[in-house]
Amino acid sequence: MEKLEHLKSAVAALSEISENEKNGFINLVSRYLSGEAQHIEWSKIQTPTDEVVVPYDTLSPSPDGNDLNLILYPVKSKYLLDMIDLSLYLIADPADLIVIQIENLNSKYGCNVPLVLMNSFNTHDDTLKIVDKYSNSNIEIHTFNQSQYPRLVVEDFAPLPSKGQHGKDGWYPPGHGDVFPSLMNSGKLDAFLSQGKEYVFVANSDNLGAIVDLKILNHLVQNKNEYCMEVTPKTLADIKGGTLISYEGKVQLLEIAQVPDEHVNEFKSIEKFKIFNTNNLWVNLNAIKRLVEADELKMEIIPNPKEVNGIKVLQLETAAGAAIRFFDHAIGINVPRSRFLPVKATSDLLLVQSDLYTLVDGFVIRNKDRANPTNPSIELGPEFKKVGNFLSRFKSIPSIIELDSLKVTGDVWFGAGIVLKGKVSIAAKPGVKLEIPDGAVIENKEINGPEDI
Repeated sequence: MEKLEHLKSAVAALSEISENEKNGFINLVSRYLSGEAQHIEWSKIQTPTDEVVVPYDTLSPSPDGNDLNLILYPVKSKYLLDMIDLSLYLIADPADLIVIQIENLNSKYGCNVPLVLMNSFNTHDDTLKIVDKYSNSNIEIHTFNQSQYPRLVVEDFAPLPSKGQHGKDGWYPPGHGDVFPSLMNSGKLDAFLSQGKEYVFVANSDNLGAIVDLKILNHLVQNKNEYCMEVTPKTLADIKGGTLISYEGKVQLLEIAQVPDEHVNEFKSIEKFKIFNTNNLWVNLNAIKRLVEADELKMEIIPNPKEVNGIKVLQLETAAGAAIRFFDHAIGINVPRSRFLPVKATSDLLLVQSDLYTLVDGFVIRNKDRANPTNPSIELGPEFKKVGNFLSRFKSIPSIIELDSLKVTGDVWFGAGIVLKGKVSIAAKPGVKLEIPDGAVIENKEINGPEDI
């Protein structure tokens, strides 16, 4: 294929990346050009049984911890650094939470579970500052970089750096599916195997509910499961999330991008597809080594079009969850919603800083006084988008134990000791500053001005 041959010679001339990265990139592009994407036949999709997606409450009690040293616990620090930027300091820096969790784990069981941060070239320097912050902690912290691939110019399929874009804009990290080859290429995988490690727990560190769970680990060890994806019941807020299906005798991830147009509404339904991927993954290290060496991890390619300085470019990415179908005895475990608590926006920050949660030994614990098993839906206007603005608009975080939904728009400021219950909508008129007074109790109200409080 002429297009690929031109690309190979252009990539070979790029001095910024390794031979492993060059080969990995060409392999990815070759697969993309060949159109090898798996076609899903809708009629073959089956709902997984409880043997394939195991209910969490059927797992055996956790062991005494003697086998805990089998775990390796990494997080992808791209998300970690996004969170540092979010300045989540009113409860704790998320890196603090992770370190506290692992310190408690190691102390309780007398083991040595290391923390591993996967960086990209964008986050490497900042991550080293984070590692330095914890240099006096009693846990091992390792880092490695995921691959650095050149963006493709859509017009002629040339690598953007060969067009003179040698700065960071010319490159991209190819998605978290790259965790497997990058862990191998870094030498970390072999090092951990030589120490007797067997499993890696992979999670996004913006998920404050992603903590090591011995019941899950014990189940995987006892049943020789090479891969486990934690899923949780879907709500209307999660309708676009990937789900696990049984397909031609194997468990696999089904993403909305793979769904034929005529079945999208069915996919979004919480009646047929009741679970979604939390991106908490448990994977056997020996299995990763076997599959990477055999070049068998051919996950679905996600084309991600971008524009850089007016040039249309393409990024080809993969997702770690899509690897499930390549591992032996792969399963899902249907976990409680408490294991999925992502903080991606200030609306999430409001939830975790409220009386809905407390912090115990680095773990974010849900308040048992809340009767509703689901969290309230929270929508905050653009005035609250930046963390600094968000923090300045609350004298203290309101009580939301009995809140069902909150929508805030306009120039709204909250006093101290406010209680929100039921369905609450607060909208300041354009050009008007709306102050909610200290101690206000607002229940099932729509507020457009001081007279409505």
